[in-house]
Amino acid sequence: MGLWSFWSFSLLAFVSLLRPFQPKFVAQAEISSLGANDRFYRLEVTPLEAGVTRKAKVDNGRKVFSAFETEAAGALKPSNGKGASESGLRDQAPTSVKTAPNYPEIPAEKYSDMLEDDQRRRTMFDNSFPGTRKRAKRSAGATHAENVDRSISREAQSRERFVETVQGVSNSRPEYRRAGEEARGSSPRQSEPHLDTTTFALSGDSAHNQAMVHWSGHNSSVILILTKLYDTSLGAVTESSLWRSSDYGSTYTKLNDKVGSRTVLSYLYVCPTNKQKIMMLSDPEVESAVLISSDEGASFEKHPINFKILSLLFHPAQENWILAYSDDSKLYSSMDFGRKWQLVHDNVMPGRFYWAVMGLDSESDVVHIETRIAEGRAQYVRCRAPRCTEADRKYLFPGHVDTNSLVVQDEYVFTQVTRSGQASYFVSYMRESFRKMELPKYCLPKDMHIISTDEKQVFAAVQEWNQNNTYSLYISDSPGVYFTLSLENLRTSRGLAGNLLVDFYKVEGINGMYLANKLVDNHIKSFITYNKGQTWALLPAPAADVAGNNLHCILPFCSLHLHLEMSENPYTSGPITSKKSVPGIIVATGNIGTELSSTNLGMFITSDAGNSWRQIFEEEHKVWFLDNGGAMLAVLQAATPIRHLRISLDEGKKWDRHSFSLAPLYVDGVLMEPESDNHIITFFGHFGHRSEWQLIKINYKGLFSRRCMDGDYQTWHLHNKGELCVMGEKQIYMKRRPGNRCMLAQDYSRIYSSEPCVCTAYDFECDYGWERQADGKCSPAFWFNPNGAAKSCSSSQSFLNSTGYRKVLSNNCKEVGRNVYSPKRQTCRPRPPRGLRLSTGHGELSAAVGSNVTFMVYLDNGDSQRTSIALDFGDGIKITYSNLSRTDDGIKHIYRTTGIYRVTASAENGQGSDSITLFLHITSPVERIYLSAPIVAVRGKEANLSVVVWPSHTRTLTFFWWFDNSSEPIITLEGSISYTFLTEGKNKVTVQVASGSTIMQDSKVITVKEFFRSLLLSFSPALDEHNPDIPEWREDIGRVVRTALSQVSGVPEEQLLVALYPGLPSTAELFILPDERSSSEHKRGSEEALETFLLKQISDNFVTFLNQGLIQFELKADIRIIVYMIQQTLAPLVDSNSIHSGSAMLMLVTVVSVGLAAFFIYKFKRKIPWIHVQTEDSHEKDPEVISTVGQNDNMTKVKLSEFPSQKELMEKELEARSRGGIGRNVERIVTREFPNCTNV
Repeated sequence: MGLWSFWSFSLLAFVSLLRPFQPKFVAQAEISSLGANDRFYRLEVTPLEAGVTRKAKVDNGRKVFSAFETEAAGALKPSNGKGASESGLRDQAPTSVKTAPNYPEIPAEKYSDMLEDDQRRRTMFDNSFPGTRKRAKRSAGATHAENVDRSISREAQSRERFVETVQGVSNSRPEYRRAGEEARGSSPRQSEPHLDTTTFALSGDSAHNQAMVHWSGHNSSVILILTKLYDTSLGAVTESSLWRSSDYGSTYTKLNDKVGSRTVLSYLYVCPTNKQKIMMLSDPEVESAVLISSDEGASFEKHPINFKILSLLFHPAQENWILAYSDDSKLYSSMDFGRKWQLVHDNVMPGRFYWAVMGLDSESDVVHIETRIAEGRAQYVRCRAPRCTEADRKYLFPGHVDTNSLVVQDEYVFTQVTRSGQASYFVSYMRESFRKMELPKYCLPKDMHIISTDEKQVFAAVQEWNQNNTYSLYISDSPGVYFTLSLENLRTSRGLAGNLLVDFYKVEGINGMYLANKLVDNHIKSFITYNKGQTWALLPAPAADVAGNNLHCILPFCSLHLHLEMSENPYTSGPITSKKSVPGIIVATGNIGTELSSTNLGMFITSDAGNSWRQIFEEEHKVWFLDNGGAMLAVLQAATPIRHLRISLDEGKKWDRHSFSLAPLYVDGVLMEPESDNHIITFFGHFGHRSEWQLIKINYKGLFSRRCMDGDYQTWHLHNKGELCVMGEKQIYMKRRPGNRCMLAQDYSRIYSSEPCVCTAYDFECDYGWERQADGKCSPAFWFNPNGAAKSCSSSQSFLNSTGYRKVLSNNCKEVGRNVYSPKRQTCRPRPPRGLRLSTGHGELSAAVGSNVTFMVYLDNGDSQRTSIALDFGDGIKITYSNLSRTDDGIKHIYRTTGIYRVTASAENGQGSDSITLFLHITSPVERIYLSAPIVAVRGKEANLSVVVWPSHTRTLTFFWWFDNSSEPIITLEGSISYTFLTEGKNKVTVQVASGSTIMQDSKVITVKEFFRSLLLSFSPALDEHNPDIPEWREDIGRVVRTALSQVSGVPEEQLLVALYPGLPSTAELFILPDERSSSEHKRGSEEALETFLLKQISDNFVTFLNQGLIQFELKADIRIIVYMIQQTLAPLVDSNSIHSGSAMLMLVTVVSVGLAAFFIYKFKRKIPWIHVQTEDSHEKDPEVISTVGQNDNMTKVKLSEFPSQKELMEKELEARSRGGIGRNVERIVTREFPNCTNV
């Protein structure tokens, strides 16, 4: 199903009245269509003042690569007036057109896109190809494109009129009739051409400023109109009325009582596969419910829902299957037309969900979804709508993709992955494995949008590295992998929603015929191609203007230039129109001269597929095809009310003026049912600012006298400047003789005969890696080796080697005899392997531990069938393949541990060998880090700092160390560092650990002094029972102990620091600092000795207080904790102190005398790591640290041998915390660390 051909005859449009007195407007839409899933996107029509340049259209559609579309938050309701985003509606989204309340003015503003013709092609763009698909022929979707802002009201306007359509066309019926004679103001004979008109006014709803119109189509006589009052101050719909006609609009009945008199309706949707099924949404501000009808609105049943619907997506084949996107990014499904709903998936990107494409997906209820997993990152998920549990989900694209980049369209699935600022684009053809899309080597795309996927070929608009405001058109082979340049510097612009608009238009009814606007020497010129972009030419200007004056416009200096926008408003035609049922006829707005202009515009027509043109009007008109293309309707695009229209039956040579209204009407839109036999069109609008909605039904059957017979037709030959072979065949078309007033049969054959031609160079385009030269021949690009790898060599030892040309897809020429352009079969000659390339599946050099890494091996030159491939993964595992073809789908491997691995691929055959290496980083997320640092350090002496990382990593982390106010960090690859502090005081140390894009940090404050004393402390066992072993608890206990020590000793708290260590039993270290008031960096030796002596005295006092059990604090109301001093001991003693209330516990006690202890410490203090005694004066005697313990002092025993290393300490703490944050392990061990690595 084509990108542009999607919709059907029912229509839901949205029209509102904008600013007055503005005759010109331009429709700007964001749309992306995906295969059978027809979705509607935001459509914007902006009034243009005179002299303003018209915006060409294209939508940002599936900007795959950037999606393929615009990132939108979901389709917002037209009633909210806030210009919100739109979501995944396809054939169901309301269309909106706005017009100003103060006439005169033409409808303009935002409406979702819908096309009146089922054959009209959709264009897709998305950020994704980052995008959104659009119904316009040439469009590059927007990132918001899939979701439609259903109603955007202008605050300055108190009354905006809207008309919304669901699919097809709506017809309105009148409250008074005008006979043919009355319409003409005379009494001509009945056989003369005439129109029959009737008018109907929607009485009682004059205050309603929004309306949605639905005509079921397929010759159904039922019309539904939903009118609403949108209150701009409240930002909500406050009133609604539902009208129904069963006689083509001649009369209407109000249905408010049937749906509920208090029910406020906000939207109307029609099932695209069964127009009798209607779904309406109530305003969620009043009640959240859906109203369902299976008889074209004759009756309704209401079903409450518990979520707010932003957009709907109907199944392309199953009439009861619907997907609904909610305002909280959840996707729901209903398999019974909205009666029951169930959740499919959450965190779904707006507009990035698609039903199965029939004939391609394995099951018809398959849903393709893009789910957001992080900022800018998403996953492609496929599952079945009724059961999309985690077990049922399939992740078909390895790794993550960019958000708003998934596009599922026809045979293709597109997505985009950005690495290091460079986007790579991937495609899956016929649901096979994803392959990287290959553009010319030095194209280096900055942006890409998918324009079309018609006829199993991809058209893409690519912005190359040296382009800013233009894009280039690239065309692919059938699988969508290899792209070649078709046309450079396409004109582009941006819509109001930021969607990309590309001037590119597919002509309906003629295979391979396109129009494009290109920038040439700073001038925009229009070009045409008849062979699907292989060659392009300027458009010839008419020989004379509409008055018959000779124009003297000679190619290439002067030519015809056309505006190629397409109206997304189903009620108005765009500046260019063509129709499949009338091949060869194109009507467009344009100008004659050296470049495209927005002034001096006229209307031009061609009847021979662009070979010659005629001017038909000097002013802009809106033109529609009637009677299956046999007649044309033209309405002046004016800011003032009108009452006449023009109709031509002879391909625009003569235009008859007819009156359609007694009073001039501000026309908001024109509705008609395409491909029908009822010959009814409907004008809708207003007579004045305060008037009712007027619907004027026009029956133009009176223009014809009979049905066409064989003699009423003539033939014409399709040609390109006289060349009859177009797209490889001679085609003769049949059309009605101009001027015959007979009605065309709906099913008459347009193609009279078709005969294939012999293939010529004109039927071939340059193959991938080849470029067309000035002489028209294709030659290899400088970067391409045409004698490269014969990877396509088969077991028959031969392959098809390109001659530099590839046949244009859908070209039907016949190859006869020896053809110099077709690929040539060649024998695979033995060659040594050269140009071996190795990469991961997505080009990344990092992967998560435990993930499945895919390695891709490519060989540019060599005998692939006789070349063995060996791959060494760098972790002791090596695999060998007999030939390169066995590696087509990639080689998968899982790494179980972190690290940097050297991966080596080697290719070898009898002629030689080649090898290549890449270094792969296997990482795992860093959960937490812990900075281990001393709480006190000595000035001028190295202090050891280290970081413990959980889980542990090997050579894959980077550490940034920041010391105090340093402007630059110290960077290491190891988690430890030695640093010398040169100034006294408090120094803050911060370490940052970088793992990929994740950065974590921890900080500590270190007090730096010239010298200090320290004592080791232990506590009553009761403290262990209440120790959660977390840093905050240790800090609080340390603060309480410091206060208790200060209160007993009288030493200021500023001179004391207490640090508890992780683990059990609870232990701590007391640091006694010099008095800051007496300290100086330049003390005399005697002063420093005195200070050392004073610290010793304080230390001795603390030893006494601790041994006497005087240092206590209250942990809870009935629990008091005693602080003891830890003493080196040879044997444990039992504590018998009654203060412990008889509880048994082991206590440490010394067995040596005070003198011996002092002597021992004095002699060996530098060998005991937990005693801090330092001095900077080398001429002074080392100060003594004496831990005096009397024979009767009792304390908990702790042996030095029980103290683990620093690394073990940190790992124990992190392990304990990982088990729940409470550091109580099964084994009660002393987790005491060295004092120079004190953890706080």
